Amino acid sequence: MRVVSVPEGLAGERVDAAMARMFGLSRSRSAELVAEGLVLVDGAGVAKSDRVTPGSMLEVTIPEETDPLAVVPETVEGVGIIHDDDDIVVVDKPVGVAVHPSPGWTGPTLVGHLAAAGFTIATSGASERQGIVQRLDVGTSGVMVVCKSERAYSLLKQAFREREVEKTYHALVQGHPDPLAGTVDAPIGRHRGADWRFAVRDDGKPSITHYETLEAHRFASLLEVHLETGRTHQIRVHMSALRHPCVGDLTYGADPTLATRLGLERQWLHAVRLAFAHPDTGERVEYSSPYPVDLERALDLVRGTQ
Repeated sequence: MRVVSVPEGLAGERVDAAMARMFGLSRSRSAELVAEGLVLVDGAGVAKSDRVTPGSMLEVTIPEETDPLAVVPETVEGVGIIHDDDDIVVVDKPVGVAVHPSPGWTGPTLVGHLAAAGFTIATSGASERQGIVQRLDVGTSGVMVVCKSERAYSLLKQAFREREVEKTYHALVQGHPDPLAGTVDAPIGRHRGADWRFAVRDDGKPSITHYETLEAHRFASLLEVHLETGRTHQIRVHMSALRHPCVGDLTYGADPTLATRLGLERQWLHAVRLAFAHPDTGERVEYSSPYPVDLERALDLVRGTQ
């Protein structure tokens, strides 16, 4: 809290104008502080348009502003380390964890966990996503790689760009896709009605998804999906466009009754395998992640084994 006496030179000024001059704030920020009840004159609340008098005591509480994109070291329960060497760390990301900070996200992040665990990550890339060459949605679990060396970042970034990394997902979708195996080649862009959703759009970015049916059950099918491109929400958008949304994916049209019956609070989508040329040796390496408990249980229910 800062407490100052109003000088003669500001006699008759509006509260927000006086604050701006005395504390070096903008008028709009001063008005916000007044509206939040953080400004008192002689111990009493004021409106931004009230006038100040010389000798009055102006008390202002200015909250410390934090950078929403700052990486905060924080151990996150459930993050698994599949592989670790001088160049890369391969992790098993649980649901509910963002890969890196972003505006509006206040939950745990993978980069925050790695920082808390003592991993040194490559410094290439934007500050909040240094070392990140791929991402998984908050609601999607599974295997992904983070770069520790600058050389690894450069090589893997290029490998992802040139579609040399094999990304394999399993998705439980509603109904039975026809044909049982195929390719969805449809551009994806932001949904016109909701900024946080995506949709198939003529003016979107090229997006290619290959799928094949592994199991077909009464209400749903288990698919193996290979991504040729890596657009945000790509599998979810393409499956929804086929009218076979991922089970539990209420954002993209899944049946809420079925989701409840299966105990799902997120989309049934898991990154099961990741294969690429190791940035140090050049040899092909492959890493995998088993289904987490919630997805395994839902699949067992669909199979009728529970």
